[in-house]
Amino acid sequence: MINHPRLVPLTLTQAAKLQIQRLLENRGKPSAGIRIGIQTKGCNGLAYTLEYADEIAPNDEKIELQGLTVLIDPKAVMFILGTEMDYLEDHLQSGFVFRNPNEKGRCGCGESFRV
Repeated sequence: MINHPRLVPLTLTQAAKLQIQRLLENRGKPSAGIRIGIQTKGCNGLAYTLEYADEIAPNDEKIELQGLTVLIDPKAVMFILGTEMDYLEDHLQSGFVFRNPNEKGRCGCGESFRV
């Protein structure tokens, strides 16, 4: 029998970790972590969602990443498997960026993707 390591659906860069910690600390109330999901949106079909999680839902995929609790909506796991989440900031904009090896295309404005 071959023992395969469990695939981690998501990894965080140091910049993403620090930004998530800042957001959770400044929220003003306790959080179970952050929840990542996807929704139908834009010209390519799917968009990432990110929200505070007040509690862990029974079907959430729970991952402990670098001391943070990240919850993944069960409907999103198959779409983001192997994704790296980063946080970028420059003179014109700032935000989370998802580097997803499963993406087959992305719209020109960067709002949506397809797998």
